[in-house]
Amino acid sequence: MENGNKGVYACGSFLHGCRRQSHRAFLALLLTLGTGLMAGTAVAGEMSLLVNGKAVHINAPAGTNLNEKNWGLGLQYDGNIVNKKWVPFAAASGFSDSNRNPSYYVGGGALRRFQFDGTHVDMGAIGFVMTRKDFRNDQPFLGVLPAFSVGTDRVSVNMTYIPKVHPKAVPLWFFQLKINLSNFR
Repeated sequence: MENGNKGVYACGSFLHGCRRQSHRAFLALLLTLGTGLMAGTAVAGEMSLLVNGKAVHINAPAGTNLNEKNWGLGLQYDGNIVNKKWVPFAAASGFSDSNRNPSYYVGGGALRRFQFDGTHVDMGAIGFVMTRKDFRNDQPFLGVLPAFSVGTDRVSVNMTYIPKVHPKAVPLWFFQLKINLSNFR
């Protein structure tokens, strides 16, 4: 059903106003990632559900009304720890961005793990391909950002710092809740 904007359709999901092509492409990427990583017995890592939910904008200009409730869902696959300290990962996710537009990404990276009994602190980077309605006309673009995670094997909080990369942009911290899917077996 068209909502008055040419080429924009109501999707009936938590991401309002997304284009059908972007939505379908993201779902296909998410399904491919999930199926590929869970398909064989050769996969020895862990799959987690990502619940996107919070952005904290830093020094936003007065009078701006930026969305800090960045709801969305995704998946993250953490590979086996390498050399007892590096966690390779792959992720795909969709969320409502700071301007209430749909954003989607798929990417991966590595995190340096610091283990403290049952708790870990991870620091590293994520490289990704992303689409955003209000950036480059929804055309995919590449990026690399710092990534952090604090938690346990069952539940963690992922954090990313996004610097000011465009004159109209506002730097922010982005938070995700990461829930290991083995909790539901």
